[in-house]
Amino acid sequence: MLKRQKSFQHLREWLIEKILLLAALSSVLVTLGIVFILVLESIPFFKSVPLTNFLFDPYWTPLFSNPRYGIGSLVAGTLVTTLVALFVAIPVGSMIAIFLSEYAPAKLREWVKPALELLSAIPTVVYGYFALLVVAPFLQKVFSLIFGDPLISGFSMLSAGLVMGIMIIPYVSSLSEDAMRAVPMYLREASFALGATRFQTAIKVVVPSAFSGITAAYTLAISRAVGETMIVAIAAGMQPTLTLNPLQPASTITAFIVQVSLGDLPHGSLGYQSIFVAGLTLLVFTLSFNLFGHWLRKRFREVYA
Repeated sequence: MLKRQKSFQHLREWLIEKILLLAALSSVLVTLGIVFILVLESIPFFKSVPLTNFLFDPYWTPLFSNPRYGIGSLVAGTLVTTLVALFVAIPVGSMIAIFLSEYAPAKLREWVKPALELLSAIPTVVYGYFALLVVAPFLQKVFSLIFGDPLISGFSMLSAGLVMGIMIIPYVSSLSEDAMRAVPMYLREASFALGATRFQTAIKVVVPSAFSGITAAYTLAISRAVGETMIVAIAAGMQPTLTLNPLQPASTITAFIVQVSLGDLPHGSLGYQSIFVAGLTLLVFTLSFNLFGHWLRKRFREVYA
């Protein structure tokens, strides 16, 4: 009887282990499937469009009668909106994380942190219309007061990037605060014993010790900003323009995919294949950011281990 129970328990543990392994492999298989589809659909595109034109042509007009396929204009729009968002999210999110971890009382933290995380639950289409109807007119009034000229149209990368930054603040603040809270208390006590203030302890002890987790938060925020669709589709203008001026309208890679996917393109045409090429470019960007973040986490984990 006891032997049968042990055998049944062993079988159950084996079955649970295989189910968990299958769950872990499923994400890998889905990722490989996505990469396979993107590469498969992109190969015919590059047979018709030289790689040099794709990388260096300043115009991206795949649906025009005289199509041009320079991805640079979409990449520029993606980078500018992402940088604007990060200029908002990283400083604000980091300061919020330091406050919640080192200064805020426990009761206040229990209220503030869930309230911040609600920002990530708001639909992005709402953020998009907020950028278009509130932020863009506000920026026009500010520029008019300062320079006597609005200098910015109703659609701009600046308004889209600012609202994107507000949207990804919870990713930075919540994950960074979790990493800071995981720093052992004895490190703080040792810093206080040496005469450091609470702010000096937070900046010179807690943040470096938690930098691995903070880097993970930054990487997630960057990936979220690069992959944002609705805000830039609504507020950035959807005009593929090779410019680094955030006051100008532009289009991003994700906005182009949305724009073209709504039309009736024949399967196998260059316009149809350009969707997958844009998706492959976006995948390369996101993968590069994640690999860089992984390298940073590994390096600083070794330094502060």
